[in-house]
Amino acid sequence: MGRQNIGSRSPWESIVGYSRAVRVGQMIAVAGTTSVDDRGAVVGAGDAAAQTTRALQIIEVALTALGASMRDVVRTRIFVTNIADWEAIGKAHGEFFRDIRPVATMVEVSRLIDPALLVEIEADAIVGAGDDA
Repeated sequence: MGRQNIGSRSPWESIVGYSRAVRVGQMIAVAGTTSVDDRGAVVGAGDAAAQTTRALQIIEVALTALGASMRDVVRTRIFVTNIADWEAIGKAHGEFFRDIRPVATMVEVSRLIDPALLVEIEADAIVGAGDDA
C-alpha cells in the first residue's frame, strides 16, 4: 500500500506544508490537532475540556477517512498551555479512550499557534490494532 495523505482544510496546512494525517501501510500518524472549525476559528475558547473534545473529534474524522477508528489508536501526545487543566483535559480524553487505553503523554508548553488554543493533540494508530481490544 502506498502513502495516503488526508488534509483538513486548516489554513496552516498549506503554509507549513503538512497533512492532518498520513497512512503508510497499517500505520497512521495524525498531526498536532487543535480545536478549530472549518474556517480555522477556535472552538471552545477558554474551555480546555471542550477544546480537547473537539480536537479528538477531528482526529476521529481523519482516522475514519484512512480506514481506522479510535480503537486503533496506540499513542496520544497532549500539549497544554496550562498543566493545571490536566484533569479536565484528561477526563475529556478518557471519554474517547477509557476502554482503549493508548499510551498517553501530557506536557505543558508555553503557547500554541493561536493564543486562544489551550490544547493540541497528536495521535498514532495501527489499523486493526483495535480488533482485539
